[in-house]
Amino acid sequence: MKTTLFNKATLATGTAALLLTMIGSSAHAEPTGYNQLTFQTEVKEEVQNDEVRASMYKKAQATNAKALATTLNTAINNAMKIAKRYPSVTVSTGQQRTYPRYDKNDKIIGWTGQASIDLKSTDFTATSQLIADLQETLVMQNLNFGVSDDKKDALEQKLMAEASRAFQQQAKNLTRAWDADGYRVVNVNLNTGSNYPRPMYSSMNMRAEAADASVPNQSFESGNSTISVTANGTIELSK
Repeated sequence: MKTTLFNKATLATGTAALLLTMIGSSAHAEPTGYNQLTFQTEVKEEVQNDEVRASMYKKAQATNAKALATTLNTAINNAMKIAKRYPSVTVSTGQQRTYPRYDKNDKIIGWTGQASIDLKSTDFTATSQLIADLQETLVMQNLNFGVSDDKKDALEQKLMAEASRAFQQQAKNLTRAWDADGYRVVNVNLNTGSNYPRPMYSSMNMRAEAADASVPNQSFESGNSTISVTANGTIELSK
């Protein structure tokens, strides 16, 4: 995958400012101390999402809170039993809430409640089939894709090294631009960031099998996310 590198720096002495233009990057300066320059470099990489997350819920009404709880608990317990058929999918109970319904005289006439479960997995096929099975009794609340922790951590380690090298290279470039003999690093910070796509609903392509009368499974399009690391800090020039 292609790594894109952006370099930004601010350089100035006294009231004079100098704007440097370099191929594929820009630099801009401001004084931070005696012969000190503060600037930032950034590297980023777009990667394919390898993890799917979904929430599904059951909503019901009843004349009393006990009957409502029974309905919701039964639905969620059955869903958890079905989910055990798919060990590659992590399933956990989500939020549950109940609230009373009133008539025009503010008298309680019934109860409404909702309970949900959360799904997480890197196995898209199993998750798709599980969602199809659960949709016979539960409703889809949201579905989104992202980068798993293992994949994200590995990529961030790689980008941290690249951002550090980019910071050092920019420091050398600025040292030459200011006719200095060398530099020393005063401080430097590495920061990570991620740009994930919005939750996806319409991209789920429902495809029914002619011989299967059950709820059809879904074909996922996971999309990509952008992982970035910035290195910002200060160097001091020596002359």
